[in-house]
Amino acid sequence: MASPATSELWISTFLQAQAAELGAANNTLLAYGRDLKDFAAWLQRRKTGFAEADRDQIEAYLIDCDAQGLAQSTRARRLSAIKQIYRFAFEEGWRDSNPAIQIKGPGRQKRLPKTLDVPEVDRLLQAARQTGRTEADRVRNTCLMEVLYATGMRVTELVSLPVSSARGDPRMLLVLGKGGKERMVPLSPPAREALAAWLGVRDETEDQLVADGGQRSRFLFPSRGKSGHLTRHMFFLLVKELAVQGGVSPEKVTPHTLRHAFATHLLANGADLRSIQTLLGHADVATTEIYTHVLDERLAELVLEHHPLAKDPDNKG
Repeated sequence: MASPATSELWISTFLQAQAAELGAANNTLLAYGRDLKDFAAWLQRRKTGFAEADRDQIEAYLIDCDAQGLAQSTRARRLSAIKQIYRFAFEEGWRDSNPAIQIKGPGRQKRLPKTLDVPEVDRLLQAARQTGRTEADRVRNTCLMEVLYATGMRVTELVSLPVSSARGDPRMLLVLGKGGKERMVPLSPPAREALAAWLGVRDETEDQLVADGGQRSRFLFPSRGKSGHLTRHMFFLLVKELAVQGGVSPEKVTPHTLRHAFATHLLANGADLRSIQTLLGHADVATTEIYTHVLDERLAELVLEHHPLAKDPDNKG
């Protein structure tokens, strides 16, 4: 596929895809746009563009950003935007290679992932049972949320689950993750119950579809759209709606926040990092280590509550 003729088209096409496929927030899209326009202008001054730039030029741009005194977080964000647009370009066939794939950035301070406490998750699960135009929608929404929280799956892994993986009241689900790697994730009793209820409703709908001359879907969460299954964007919007219905701040809630909640709650209740790494499908345990902030908080609370020297000296009681 031929690449866009101008840098502006590169950027606009990339941003449209981010908005449609990932449900990227408007502020995120604006930040990507600003960063990529700055890089495009830098390339233009050197008589080149996105289609021709190589690794050396990208690294030279980052060095120039450093020389300007830009913050480490800003430089890391700009490299992230560049990496993402070139990954998108490679997947779309605009380029036959990705010049940014091996570039390591300046890093950035690890931010604690947004997460939810147990009562907030409970409110989301309850909202799923009550939200939907039809009973079938409510059963499906309940299944989506129970399975997501029980397994910590990525949203793409969840919405594209084949229905075959859910047959036979499974205790475990086989998930196809990043890089085509498979892993097994256990289902909690509430998730299994929600899954069984959804399968019954789903199969009735599919039987009627076949009776009307349609084709049976191979996905657990079928859709009439091009993909054949519920899209990430639609699920993103659903989760926001459930947050509003459940009285949880929509700014806090995304499908990925529930993945974080899954990991955080496991760790807080004694699970080890290696097990959580396996369940999340992280290639490197270093990615999982950010959740150790939960243990840090618990240890700090223990010290403040129980260590004699941490007690208020004016309160002798």
